[in-house]
Amino acid sequence: MINRIDKEFQGLRERGERALIFYLTVGYPNISTFIELIITLEKSGADLIELGIPFSDPVADGLTIQKTSQEALKQKISLKKTFSLAKDLEINIPLVLMTYYNPVYQYGLKKFADSCKKSGIDGIIVPDLPPEEANPLRNTLKSHNLDLIFLIAPTSPEKRIKMIANLSKGFIYYVSLTGVTGAREKLPKTIRLSLNRIRKFTKRPICVGFGIAKPEQAREIGNYSDGIIIGSALLNIIEKYKNKRGLIKEVERFVSEIKSALK
Repeated sequence: MINRIDKEFQGLRERGERALIFYLTVGYPNISTFIELIITLEKSGADLIELGIPFSDPVADGLTIQKTSQEALKQKISLKKTFSLAKDLEINIPLVLMTYYNPVYQYGLKKFADSCKKSGIDGIIVPDLPPEEANPLRNTLKSHNLDLIFLIAPTSPEKRIKMIANLSKGFIYYVSLTGVTGAREKLPKTIRLSLNRIRKFTKRPICVGFGIAKPEQAREIGNYSDGIIIGSALLNIIEKYKNKRGLIKEVERFVSEIKSALK
């Protein structure tokens, strides 16, 4: 059964467009602004939104996301609270949860999948869950028509790329850099070659994340990927303007610039 992620990429492919995906830390900078930001992202051109569950030990995340996670945790943001917020969001684009495995395991796999389905979540990214150990979660999510999306790194050997390409649903998340998340001035020139390597094993969409911060970077990577993922660069804008009246306008401007660069 096709879900919203597959439908979104199918529509983008038919229009010859690339997916614009944004990451937001759930509840940051506060719950009401977070909800307003989600609505703004959709209106300004986002095709999919990643909801980052704040976690006390985010090993894959750089300083920006670590900081926003700490602020969200102070507001008692949890998986349960996230499901409640997601259920009330009045948007039409797909939602993906990005979380570490411990909160999922503690919540209970079946209960987690049930809650995702009931709250309008379409896919899950668990950066610290190795694909070799993912079958219990993957099978539970599959029975609820939810996608488990895996990451491929620049250092992944071909055997591992093939395995992840076979297991990943929705899209494949290609990590453009070694290390943690965070906006970068320059991105590696090997991204195109890496994506070509992955495409030998899959026809699934491949989206590039980690480090993308500028329209020109989006334009370049959009030329040879199926989409781009932006997190830290957006959160930096929110951090800068969170106590000012111009926050929503600044976010609209940034998203529109990136969207135009992708066309």
